[in-house]
Amino acid sequence: MLDFFQKKRGTFKNDVLSGITVALALVPEAVAFSFVAGVEPQVGLFSAFIVGLIAATFGGRPGMISGATGAIAVVIAPLVASHGVEYLFAAIVLAGIIQIVIGLLRWGKFIRLVPHPVMLGFVNGLAIIIFLSQFEAFKTENADGHHAWITGAPLLVLFGLIALTMAITHFLPRLTKAVPAALAAIVICTLAAMGLERLGLHTPTVAEMAGGSLAGGFPPLRIPDIPLDFETLKILFSFALPVAAVGLIESLMTMTLIDEITETRGRGNRECIGQGSANILSGLFGGMGGCAMIGQSMINISSGGRGRTSGIAAAVGLLLFVLFGADLIGHIPTAALVGVMFMVVIGTFEWTTFRILHKIPKSDTLIILAVSIITVFTNLAVAVAIGIIISALVFAWEKGKKIDCTTYLDEHDTKVYKLNGALFFGSAHSFNELFTPADDPDEVVIDFMRSRVYDHSALDAVHKLTEKYAAAGKRLHLLNLSKECLTLLGNAEGVVEVSVIEDLDWHLAVDELA
Repeated sequence: MLDFFQKKRGTFKNDVLSGITVALALVPEAVAFSFVAGVEPQVGLFSAFIVGLIAATFGGRPGMISGATGAIAVVIAPLVASHGVEYLFAAIVLAGIIQIVIGLLRWGKFIRLVPHPVMLGFVNGLAIIIFLSQFEAFKTENADGHHAWITGAPLLVLFGLIALTMAITHFLPRLTKAVPAALAAIVICTLAAMGLERLGLHTPTVAEMAGGSLAGGFPPLRIPDIPLDFETLKILFSFALPVAAVGLIESLMTMTLIDEITETRGRGNRECIGQGSANILSGLFGGMGGCAMIGQSMINISSGGRGRTSGIAAAVGLLLFVLFGADLIGHIPTAALVGVMFMVVIGTFEWTTFRILHKIPKSDTLIILAVSIITVFTNLAVAVAIGIIISALVFAWEKGKKIDCTTYLDEHDTKVYKLNGALFFGSAHSFNELFTPADDPDEVVIDFMRSRVYDHSALDAVHKLTEKYAAAGKRLHLLNLSKECLTLLGNAEGVVEVSVIEDLDWHLAVDELA
């Protein structure tokens, strides 16, 4: 399967054709995600164009498609509902600034610290949120302004159109891939809805949900109309931070996937700057922001798109479709968009999770479930942060249990402790229990060939050990310390008093890798 992707060479022709294909697939999802966020469809469509164009031009991963996404939509929906779209536009600008700062600080490399169980919980939680958000389409507004569940014939029509959209989206690729399945499903579903309309069976359309026609020109560049005070800034930061985090996590995860498939390498820090620039412009043009899109990126790569031209072609194609086909978009029944979103949910959710739950460590199962649940009840950024913290604590606990040593007496009757395992806060207690100062000879050596001193807790453990040997009138020496360990001990002069008799030169990963 990977060979299929790798053998497709990037050419200008392939990039343009692939970009046009992606543009057609972007339209229904941009409109659907607009409804998830609680904004008008034009906002999502123009956001997809701006984010897609800027990220493709200046981002760090040629061939990756960016646009309005469900991950961002579910984060900003509460802000739109509570404070309105002007606060949304300002929050997106602030999120873009945060992303640029992260890129300039070269923090894009830290995506490597996100464990796989956290990623599984992330995508599963995202799928659940998108699924739950679609049930608003099953409600209608009464004469008194309250919303009630649709019943009777309208409900059956809604179910029928959703099922038709899902069936076409699922089965059409088995017959032909010349036309994007989601686009074909929406066209057929729209025609079916028009036919039902003649029979007296009405179903809501995108134009009705938007409150009128979708026709309109490109939005003007302007500053969001919000009050400039501390309270406003606090509100904006509470949403901008998770938007920035979620956008970068999804973008860098998508970049990593494409890197593996194409056996090339994107630039994480440049992608942070590109995504941040795209979101700043999106907010200034009245957009909902966005990030990389896993589904559309895979469509692009499988269609032969490899260069920046493919992303630019997708963005420009989308813009032309919006400017000259807005009236056509308005006739799309909302049931078709719900069907498309249900297929997105099915494609996003990692169904292999159920198959591997009994095969992986219980801690990984806990992390997957915790991240998924926290995502649903809070937001994606908080869930990922908590998942990483849990993973780190589990790792520290397991690592801390694995420190041990072997001992022997050399030809000078010096007792040597050959340490195995990392010495840090999680293993400091076990480290001290390895030694017997009262029974050891006058000269004792700790060999760090297979170990390493990591933090202040490790320094404190070494210090307490030296005090024990000093109290017993014995000398402690450290052997084969790494260069970084020597620096750490040197910085702690006056706290740790030991005799270092040899060291080795170890190397660490540097920022150039990002």
